[in-house]
Amino acid sequence: MRTYNFYTYILTNSTKKVLYTSVTNDLDRRLCEHYFGTDQKDSFTSKYKCYYLVWFERYQYISHAIERETEIKGWLRSKKIKLIDEENPYWRFLNKDIMEWPPRYVQEH
Repeated sequence: MRTYNFYTYILTNSTKKVLYTSVTNDLDRRLCEHYFGTDQKDSFTSKYKCYYLVWFERYQYISHAIERETEIKGWLRSKKIKLIDEENPYWRFLNKDIMEWPPRYVQEH
């Protein structure tokens, strides 16, 4: 049986003032898209330079990842901070733990 990977994740900016929650099936690719602003130039993450990973969870099923994303997005900021603090109390940027960081821009042909 094949195992799938889906992620619910929280990003912040360099000053750790902004929180952004989303879901993806490819965390490396998605972090690159946030970093380079290739998703949308006027997106929330581009506007606030929000591409530092501070929390994530892996799921086998996309429906579970989306349910968790929806749950977290409904929380107050204080509850999101508590979630991050439980796993990452120093709010260390986790990008380097899962990929080369900062990523090098690779232009696709």
